[in-house]
Amino acid sequence: MIAMTLGEIATIVGGRVSPASSADAVVTGGVEYDSRKVGPGGLFVAFEGEKVDGHSYAAGVVAAGAAGVLGTKETGVPTVVVTDQLEALAKLARVVVGRLDKLTVVGLTGSSGKTTTKDYIGQLLARLGPTVAPAGSLNNELGFPYTVLQATDETRFLVLEMGARGVGHIRYLTDIARPRIGVVLNVGAAHIGEFGSVEGTALAKGELVESLPADGVAVLNADDPLVAGMASRTSARVVRTGESAADVHAADVTVDDAGRATYSLKFGGKSGEVRLAVVGRHQVSNTLAAAAVALSAGMDFDDLTTALGEVGIVSGRRMDVFQNPAGVTVIDDSYNANPSSTSAALRALASMGAQRRTTAVLGFMAELGEYEISGHNDVGRLAAELGVDRLIAVAGNARPILDGAATVSGWSGVAYFAADQAAAIEILQQDLRADDVVLVKGSRYRTWDVADWLRLGEVQPT
Repeated sequence: MIAMTLGEIATIVGGRVSPASSADAVVTGGVEYDSRKVGPGGLFVAFEGEKVDGHSYAAGVVAAGAAGVLGTKETGVPTVVVTDQLEALAKLARVVVGRLDKLTVVGLTGSSGKTTTKDYIGQLLARLGPTVAPAGSLNNELGFPYTVLQATDETRFLVLEMGARGVGHIRYLTDIARPRIGVVLNVGAAHIGEFGSVEGTALAKGELVESLPADGVAVLNADDPLVAGMASRTSARVVRTGESAADVHAADVTVDDAGRATYSLKFGGKSGEVRLAVVGRHQVSNTLAAAAVALSAGMDFDDLTTALGEVGIVSGRRMDVFQNPAGVTVIDDSYNANPSSTSAALRALASMGAQRRTTAVLGFMAELGEYEISGHNDVGRLAAELGVDRLIAVAGNARPILDGAATVSGWSGVAYFAADQAAAIEILQQDLRADDVVLVKGSRYRTWDVADWLRLGEVQPT
């Protein structure tokens, strides 16, 4: 964060400094809400949780070198006392980003692929100048201002992921930090139980392009009709991406046996081959969006084609492919799941396992509302149509996946139901062979124990 005194911060956020004598203490480090991460000169944001009160760590972090604390009560050490920490962070982030006049803010949203694409954009822009694009899904009312506050006077690019669970959520985030470049990846069924429909999702996601200035850039996926239609909702210059007619587009896409795509990138009469190192046919769309941002920021086209081939996975449990000691290839995509992202992961599994035995361990997909059963049916049906050899549905709400697979006549695979992660591990342990390819996918916290077992457990080849 840019340097500020506690007194200045208190004025910005509408709080008070306690003790008042510490108002001149200067915050020169980062803002953190995890006491273990607070460094010298930093500001610790203390939250009071159900089990742990962050204020109890205040004295320790200040003794270790932090400049002070932001919290809702006095702590006995220099503290900016406020009534609401999230509101205070939003106010502070708004002022900080407003003072960084050399900063280009990039915002992106979509039903799936946000974090991965944010990581790609961050890797590309870092070649042009100091960039803030932290790993993970920091896309809500806490993570968003937290990311903004990592920017300093030296930062040239700030890449912000924007999540939404209803109309007005993205507008709230753009009021904190208004992007100059905005990206909308796709509109799908993620969180549809809260949005009510894909049209409702599109209405909310489009708030990003509405926030852009007239001299800004809206990067829109031309292959998604609901995203393409957002062009009428912005005064910014529109750059379309896709595999059809688009400003930045991919032609001649092929996928190798390892699931990695190669394509011809075309823009402004130029063409260059891109050979991706990341896995999944869907990464073509993600990297096209990242390419459009990089080009809009001034990256040379030839440099871009090389750079795209070097981007990799930054945030964990997102198409993280590894091989365990027994020779089993694992696709750990277990951080979260929705019908679109699960379908993409299944296609990657089928591509990588074309000449090998494949297993899909699929957990429950949350927040689908009235589409819960049909959404699970659809991915089960796709798994069978793709010829997945073993399909394991984890936990009761995921059982409709198996029902969907059962509707595909001629499918020769085997279906299993596992009551929990331990049961899924037991199924795998009974018959896991060297050279198998295993996908682990599910909404957060539900299936990644399986991926961890595959990574750390000793599986004997048969």
